[in-house]
Amino acid sequence: MELSPSAHHDTFARDHLPPQELWPTFEFTLPELHYPERLNAAEVLLDQTITLHGADRTALKAPDGEQLSYGQLQTRANQIAQVLVEDLGLVPGNRVMLRGPNNAWLVACWLGVLKAGGIVVTTMAALRAQEISKLATLTRPSVLLSDHRFLEDALTAGAGDYPVVGFGGEGAQDLAALVKTKSGEFTAVDTAADDVALLGPTSGTTGVPKITMHFHRDILANADTFARHILQPTKDDVFAGSPPLAFTFGLGGLVVFPFRFGASSLLTERATPVELAEQSHAAGATILFTAPTAYRAILKNGKGDLLKSLRVAVSAGEHLPAETWHQVKDATGLELVNGIGSTELLHVFISAAGKDIKPGTTGKAIPGFRATVLDDQGQETAVNEPGRLAVIGPTGCRYLDDERQHNYICNGWNITGDVFYKDEDGYFVYQARSDNMIVSSGYNIGGPEVEAALDQHPEVLENAVVARPDANRGSIVCAFVVLVDGVEGNDTKAKELQDFVKSTIAPYKYPREIRFVTELPRNPSGKLQHFKLREQFARSTV
Repeated sequence: MELSPSAHHDTFARDHLPPQELWPTFEFTLPELHYPERLNAAEVLLDQTITLHGADRTALKAPDGEQLSYGQLQTRANQIAQVLVEDLGLVPGNRVMLRGPNNAWLVACWLGVLKAGGIVVTTMAALRAQEISKLATLTRPSVLLSDHRFLEDALTAGAGDYPVVGFGGEGAQDLAALVKTKSGEFTAVDTAADDVALLGPTSGTTGVPKITMHFHRDILANADTFARHILQPTKDDVFAGSPPLAFTFGLGGLVVFPFRFGASSLLTERATPVELAEQSHAAGATILFTAPTAYRAILKNGKGDLLKSLRVAVSAGEHLPAETWHQVKDATGLELVNGIGSTELLHVFISAAGKDIKPGTTGKAIPGFRATVLDDQGQETAVNEPGRLAVIGPTGCRYLDDERQHNYICNGWNITGDVFYKDEDGYFVYQARSDNMIVSSGYNIGGPEVEAALDQHPEVLENAVVARPDANRGSIVCAFVVLVDGVEGNDTKAKELQDFVKSTIAPYKYPREIRFVTELPRNPSGKLQHFKLREQFARSTV
């Protein structure tokens, strides 16, 4: 596949794409997926949407009632692009790391970077300095823009290697002050549709994150498949949800999808499931994205009535049991739209809506994608026979300079790392993750990363982290810990280790359960046997 002439002066991204023989097969089977050769995703999502629907339409809402119109957001994004280019020396192809919770400033920065021809690397506000530094080593940002409340770790991680600028604050050097010196007039860089637009970190199951690479056209493709054909949004919809914009699930559901159709989005920086339901209801949300865990919590707290005003409720991020689907249906009348996606493919590729929903299944390949189940030899499995989920569509896996590209692609198929079977009606039924990813309340947590954090504690001799099944969260992080001689394992020590992990990596990754043991199971070569630890849960009534 021959790439178009790039607009990038900094060729880092194209230079580090995987060899094309390791790319998956790409298919553009729908007319709406035939994009022009020159394409800037931010220009399409913002400028073209304003041309179609007007600048006065509400783009973003906050729980406190503050709103930003498309025109106001366009001005701010343009001003940010001007600051990046005129003050910070950004050239097309430079990477810009973003750090912050879901709010209007983060969205404006995301759009501004793309307009300026930069490549966005959005990170979780909860990440600690060492995690930011690890991502910076891989992506080599030229600038880091951080919410002013989360500057400390960003500055520590940057250590002078690249400028770090806060946003949303009151200082003279804050982006909020810098943009006031700019006109807000900016012409988007004429990027190629196949220029890299974003680098998306994925947790993975090793200590080294995988960085997915996505083109400008990829950003639109998910809106023109899952959103257009399953959600069928209109300009009058209000999107809401819990996933951070650093997750491509959140980026799609709260930015790309609403902007593609002239709708609006409610951004909540942090909310419990009940608070999310209350805020969404108050803002008139019609489409909600969150995990099954959250829907169960909303019902358990007697707040199901708050969901009745929704038009569509999407469940993704973890397995949706049939029991939960029926509970939501009985309490609210809503038929949850289930789905599975991945950072490698940007968003959902298997789903179903309305009369096509079959509770207990994930659905079928959505328009624009096709999927199957493969055995270990790469052959399609029989009906009801479990195997590796494999997907082909307009988006696909390209890892940044990573040998693990070989593992994700098989004969052109994207192998997602999930075990499924296809039933007699052609519906895909989830079985398990095939690797050591822990999915807890919709968050992907790499077990080895938690192990590495625990290992830094001076009293931890060794440890192993696995997922323990949990009725409320799907799974929780459980750590088996061997302490150094003379140190007692008790509740106080467990709390100390949990707090230590929270201070070392993102707090949501901490082990909710710690079991002190005298040794860990290993094979003759010394490799940890995590499966033997997981077997304990199968034998246990816990």
